[in-house]
Amino acid sequence: MSRNNEKLLQIEHLVKHFKISDSLFKKEYVHAVEDVSFFIYKGETLGLVGESGCGKTTLGRTILRLHEPTSGKIVYGKETIYDSANKKQPDMLEYRKKMQIVFQDPSASLDPRMTVGDIVGEPLDIHKMFSGKKDRNDRVRELLATVGLNSEQANRYPHEFSGGQQQRIGIARALAVNPEFIVCDEPISALDVSIQSQIVNMLEDMQKDLGLTYLFIAHDLSVVRHISDRIGVMYLGNLVELGESYELNRNPLHPYTKTLLSAVPLPDPKKCRSRERIALQGEIPSPVNPPSGCRFHTRCPYATERCKQEVPVFKEVETDHFVACHLL
Repeated sequence: MSRNNEKLLQIEHLVKHFKISDSLFKKEYVHAVEDVSFFIYKGETLGLVGESGCGKTTLGRTILRLHEPTSGKIVYGKETIYDSANKKQPDMLEYRKKMQIVFQDPSASLDPRMTVGDIVGEPLDIHKMFSGKKDRNDRVRELLATVGLNSEQANRYPHEFSGGQQQRIGIARALAVNPEFIVCDEPISALDVSIQSQIVNMLEDMQKDLGLTYLFIAHDLSVVRHISDRIGVMYLGNLVELGESYELNRNPLHPYTKTLLSAVPLPDPKKCRSRERIALQGEIPSPVNPPSGCRFHTRCPYATERCKQEVPVFKEVETDHFVACHLL
């Protein structure tokens, strides 16, 4: 996907903690997102990968302020939509028209008591985009056609559709208010493999036609590599590496990124068997009590004493290639 050099979204030192205990003697928090900074160019797809529980989904929802950030700064275009240094935060209703989300589980994200027409049309009603019922219904039919469904299906309920069709409905709902930026929160992980490629291709076509910008969250590195211009890698709430898709896959620099890439299946069995697999030792630490220093040091084969004590700086080590590692 072609892009320009205009930054649509900038995240600065974003933090999100969830309180799980608030007694007189002990306060406990889940450190879901910790000091994350990056930007997204207008018109590009930024892929975000990492193990389950690393904070990918929380990061996406916090950017949209579906979760209120604990601290940090979020700039959309030229407007600051969150700044922990400012007690008065802007109303998000107007920004909801510009920023939308496609959820991971389509069946759970669609109200079973509403028809598809009402589900897709609800954002139009909330934002009062059409005064006449005919214009509103015409827009709903147009949206359904955009995602490969026909107008007759507008009167059906979500349970009457397959998983792939339900995800198409969720995408149509996200497109209803003509957004510029969409968080795709693992939009294909709950779907059959045969359907996944259809959804990915549809998202790519819509990006070209509508000029959309994506934050694409997924587990499957092969899918992320296919759709993304740049890829960010998260581990236990931290962004550990960020770079151009081709460059990151060709020359991964962080030990955790190398581990993830070594686990991606190859179509050639001979190459797959001869390739070195990197197996991590130990379990992922608890986000309630994360390790000091570099959070990956408990599983990193190259960890030093400095890694255990000092948090690495997320820095640009090559052109447009950012890494948080003391070894670089």
